Formats: sequence, structure tokens, C-alpha cells
Amino acid sequence: MEEIASSKVVVQRSRFFAHLYEIASTNEIILILKLHRSKYRKANHHCYGMRIKGDGGVSEVQKDDGEVGHPGKVILEIMRRQGLDHHVLIISRVFGGVKLGVGGVSRAFREAGSSLFD
Repeated sequence: MEEIASSKVVVQRSRFFAHLYEIASTNEIILILKLHRSKYRKANHHCYGMRIKGDGGVSEVQKDDGEVGHPGKVILEIMRRQGLDHHVLIISRVFGGVKLGVGGVSRAFREAGSSLFD
């Protein structure tokens, strides 16, 4: 597992920490989640998308971690657009006290994930 990029986006006082990792196997997500839960103790949600290319094509996994707005889908869309196929994009959200709503959460996760490629 190798961290390639990271960024921080603030949307209405909520902080979104995005990290992109290159991985060799799906088992590495366990270590990445453990790292993020330790690093961002105040984060309410650790949402991610994972794409691994194998013999049968590209395998995709997404996790919303209880967050509204299906951020896992949003993260996978970003990864497909960027052509990532041995990677995990994880975004940890620290709630800032303002509810963003379903659409606002999706936009915030999209902004955080896309900021890695600007």
C-alpha cells in the first residue's frame, strides 16, 4: 500500500480528508481503514471506493459507512473517470455541525475526491 495523494476540503465547517492509495490486493483496505480511524478519530464516516483489475475484469467495492447521499458511488465514479484500477480512494468526514442534506453530501464528497486530481 502506497499513498499517492491527499487533500482536505471544508464544506460548511465539515472537513473532508481524501486519500488515494495504490494497492496490490483487496485485503489492504483493512489496514487503510485502521489507519484512518486512528488518524481521524473525530471522523463520523470513512467512505471509500476500491477498484482492482484482475483476470475477470475490474472488481469494484464501495462503502458508504452510514453516510447519506451514497458517497461510495460518487467515489467510484471519480475513480472510473480517472482510470484507476489498483487503487483505494477513501474520504473521512469530520462533521462540522451543519447538515448538508443528501445532495450536499454527494457534492462535498465529489469535490473532496476530485480535488486530488486538480
